[in-house]
Amino acid sequence: MKVSGDWLDQDGVQAVLGALTAAGHQALVVGGCVRNAVLGAAVADVDVATDAVPQTVTNIAENAGFRAIPTGIDHGTVTVLAHGVTVEVTTFRRDVETDGRRAVVAFSADIAEDAMRRDFTMNALYARADGTVVDPLGGLPDLLVRRVRFVGDAGARIREDYLRILRFFRFQAWYGADGIDADGLAACAANIAGLETLSRERVGAEMRKLLAAPDPAPAVAAMAQAGVMGAILPGTDARWLPVLVHLEGAMPPRWQRRLAVLGGPDATEALRLSREDSSVLGHIRDVLQGDHTLAATGFLYGQVVAQDACLVRAAMLETAPPDNWLAEIACGATATFPVSAADLLPALQGAALGARLKELQARWLQFDLRLTRAELLG
Repeated sequence: MKVSGDWLDQDGVQAVLGALTAAGHQALVVGGCVRNAVLGAAVADVDVATDAVPQTVTNIAENAGFRAIPTGIDHGTVTVLAHGVTVEVTTFRRDVETDGRRAVVAFSADIAEDAMRRDFTMNALYARADGTVVDPLGGLPDLLVRRVRFVGDAGARIREDYLRILRFFRFQAWYGADGIDADGLAACAANIAGLETLSRERVGAEMRKLLAAPDPAPAVAAMAQAGVMGAILPGTDARWLPVLVHLEGAMPPRWQRRLAVLGGPDATEALRLSREDSSVLGHIRDVLQGDHTLAATGFLYGQVVAQDACLVRAAMLETAPPDNWLAEIACGATATFPVSAADLLPALQGAALGARLKELQARWLQFDLRLTRAELLG
């Protein structure tokens, strides 16, 4: 099999591969770029694997007129800038020691050893400069049927890096077909305790990526079945997520919306969410606990959050959103409160002025933003 695409034909990518092979080394693109190309999905980053050690990669790149940056030299990675393209070049490696979070590696000249330390068979695929796929572990059949399967022994792969538990479900959401690998699921369930060793930032990053998948519901349901959801987000409930995904239709997925429908305690600390993302979740909770109209919600929280909250509420009620819900929210989001402080001066000032404006706005919201300035001040 061969892969192709603009990502492979870039001058910079071909130049890096060519320089390494001309010097007598193996050089192949690897991982996500090959996987996505086989599936016909977009390719973002291009990584290169080689049997050349980092100093040799650096020398070859600089002799070819490229810039070489030792971005991950301890783990064998040199970032090469060639013809305006950034390519990460990593030496074949094998694990020497792992502790569930990081690995000590040794360089290798064996592509099979390099493939064996990867997480899933669909990620252990390489391709030469002409696009010819090299499959040291027989992972191509798994990819073609969209089976997410650990390389070798699933439990051993997980114990090398417990984040692979979450990656297993994330890859299932993005690339998996119906059904889930039973051995992988059992290994995840058996190694749940290892999740406690991971930083919350890493856990949060994986959950954001998972929930942004087109339909993460089956993967999240499997996570709940295996006890993983209870370990990282105790108190959540996945039953409304498939309803939400159905209601979203063609709307762009938003992981914050999907996280909100899982319910449970505030996820800010558990997932180390940013202040902005935590605020979005807090606003959605406020809307769900309030009784504002759609237009009022749009005015108070903005169009995006109001739409999220409306969809979450509908999912939890297992019903469709109200008629004209998008138009109502948009109307509120673009509305302007018709009374200003100048309308109340100089009769009211200071705290009294602020209190009166708040009172008038509450009345305006109560009447679904329909009262005019004259009606409010009359």
